[in-house]
Amino acid sequence: MKSIAIFCGSNFGNDPVYTASTKELARCIVKNDMRLVYGGAAVGLMGVVADEVLALGGQVIGVLPEKLRDREVGHKNLTELHIVSTMHERKAMMANLSDYFVAIPGGIGTLEEIIEVFTWAQLGLHAKPCGILNINGFYDKLYELLLSMSEAGFLSEKQFKSLIFDNDPGRLLDTLMHQKVEYHSKWVNR
Repeated sequence: MKSIAIFCGSNFGNDPVYTASTKELARCIVKNDMRLVYGGAAVGLMGVVADEVLALGGQVIGVLPEKLRDREVGHKNLTELHIVSTMHERKAMMANLSDYFVAIPGGIGTLEEIIEVFTWAQLGLHAKPCGILNINGFYDKLYELLLSMSEAGFLSEKQFKSLIFDNDPGRLLDTLMHQKVEYHSKWVNR
């Protein structure tokens, strides 16, 4: 069974479309027989995606730093919950447990997590597809920033195009599952 890491907010956001699209993503995860890996919390969109996958009979693995257990309200009904010491350990464990990475709307932590694994792909540290579920145009400005980096010569066009942006959960997962990740040759085997 393949696993997908979802990076998302511990808040719901101010538009119900974020919750609705998160539930649709969860349905697509279960439909594709994937296991969810996420931050381990029961609040916000984190709780929504976990609860929906569990309600549909799917498997959910949470990874939660000890110091955030109370603040993010650790989920009590997961298939597995790993308590780690630091955020660095959380991200490393999530990366090791996952075959794909997707960010949905969230705050600065969500942004940092997807950019970090996207950077790791650029450096050749993994060959796992990365995607953005661009609900309601939430990540349009990030797309524009990355395009600007590419046009200015700071991000290769191939690398830029390897981060898949889509507003449809099913189509995004389908694209990721069929994507072959390639690296800029100067970073591989260094």
